[in-house]
Amino acid sequence: MVDMSKHMRDALNNVPTQKIFDFSQYTSTIDGIVQLTIGEPDFNTPEHIKKAGVQAIENNRTHYAPQRGTAGLLSAISDYLKDTADVQYDPKTEILVTNGVTEGAFAALSAIVNPGDVVLVPTPTFSIYTADVAIAGGTPIEVDTSATDFRLTPEVLKPYLEKYGDRVKAIVVVNPSNPTGVAMNQEELDAVADLVRGKNIFILADEIYSELWYDGQAASIAKSLPEQTILVNGLSKSYAMTGWRIGYLAAPKDVVSNIFKVHAFAVTDVATFVQDAAEEALRNGRKDYQPMEKAYIERRDVMEAALKKMGWQCTAPQGAFYIFAQIPSFLEQDDEKLAYDMAKNAKVAATPGSYFGKGGEHCIRFSYATALDQIKVAMERLAKYCADRQH
Repeated sequence: MVDMSKHMRDALNNVPTQKIFDFSQYTSTIDGIVQLTIGEPDFNTPEHIKKAGVQAIENNRTHYAPQRGTAGLLSAISDYLKDTADVQYDPKTEILVTNGVTEGAFAALSAIVNPGDVVLVPTPTFSIYTADVAIAGGTPIEVDTSATDFRLTPEVLKPYLEKYGDRVKAIVVVNPSNPTGVAMNQEELDAVADLVRGKNIFILADEIYSELWYDGQAASIAKSLPEQTILVNGLSKSYAMTGWRIGYLAAPKDVVSNIFKVHAFAVTDVATFVQDAAEEALRNGRKDYQPMEKAYIERRDVMEAALKKMGWQCTAPQGAFYIFAQIPSFLEQDDEKLAYDMAKNAKVAATPGSYFGKGGEHCIRFSYATALDQIKVAMERLAKYCADRQH
């Protein structure tokens, strides 16, 4: 019998495994565990958005949608980006509705990466970017930002640009960051933009957490360098719409036209009634995130205070809903071993930092996208776990 698995595409051998989800799946089998792993809001989609989706179905908005997106949603996205990020995109030619940010990032990287191209991925970060680059046949290079408090700076980037030269096709900028919660301001983003301005280098800007920005004014590198930026965003986090799978991509006209080729042949379109619900969110739900944000800030403060009291060193999160904490010296320093032990013996599930790439070692990511009472239970359990191991 021929083993056809040995005749698959070579590039797939370089795709990393989804350790984050494997770990979450393992911990979900432990009875009574408190989950602080996957970053999914515990809130429900706002009622007016759900009603818009239901109404669309009842109105038989269940046929194929225009492949780039419905005119109403494209216009709503354009207006939203102008109002919130001060960037202007033509809804007819410069915006593409995607099946979440995941598909948007995949389509973008598939469209720009040639075999041998290098994409710089600042780490720690979520794992999809390195996988997408590898699938496209490119070379993902992790850029460790731990020495600069997980902030991407020109000083950090310059050595990589010098080393890889013309091979560098793109730089990924996730702001605010998963897993650290760090949010770079406009001045910092301008500095990164100035470093690559005029070079044949794309910026893939993932701004999925842009509404969950707690300190200061939200910033966008698309404002700094629109001609080289591919902006991806969506409604999963800010509108608690993870299961709706709705996102969007914005870039210069000719760039979007080529990314559209990947999108069109991969997913055809995004469900019409989902787009109608998303249009309702962006038109009439601009303040929907505010109660969630208030709750996240309270949860963050409770969790951060508790962790610091136990001896964990935390990077103060300014956005998203994660705390990235350095493991205290009295605990196991292998973050993966520690996370599994915490799950087993403390019944607290939190994600190993090394799963997010270089710079994440010896850290744990705690998600506070869960109810405050559960967070308090988890912190009580973890405090006892830490105390038992200090002696």
